[in-house]
Amino acid sequence: MGQALPKPALRPMLPADVPVLAAIFVASVEELTGDDYSEAQQIAWAAAADDEDKFGARLARELTLVATLQSSPVGFASLKGTDHIDMLYVHPGAVRHGVATALCDALEKLAGARGATALTVEASDTAERFFAKRGYVAMQRNSVTIGDEWLANTTMKKTLAEGGAA
Repeated sequence: MGQALPKPALRPMLPADVPVLAAIFVASVEELTGDDYSEAQQIAWAAAADDEDKFGARLARELTLVATLQSSPVGFASLKGTDHIDMLYVHPGAVRHGVATALCDALEKLAGARGATALTVEASDTAERFFAKRGYVAMQRNSVTIGDEWLANTTMKKTLAEGGAA
């Protein structure tokens, strides 16, 4: 029987985190989305992290939180503006350890504290089930072009309780 991991800790993203966050992004796309997206779609999607400077600049423009287990980054999430989850990625080795839940809980609280009454996300087909369990409701299906590939996702929305508690 394995030893239980501690709960993930959260902290703001630091510029030095960009290479490891890019690696988490790529690993998450390549290893977790295969049931929902083709290999060509995964390659196009993961290519968003090829230019680490551009990837890091995107994360720096948003409120980006890093989840750590035993001081090592294992996931990250970013809030765009006050009311949109732009990115939420967890390293495949840390899935089902409460990382995505901790990140999403924090973004929901922060969005509420910033005055948001609802939070939206463009959920991948892989992530849609996670967000639905958290009370996000599908609003519309989307097709997005990345490189030469079309990928589907779903715009989902969750109404936040007063004060940001979801």
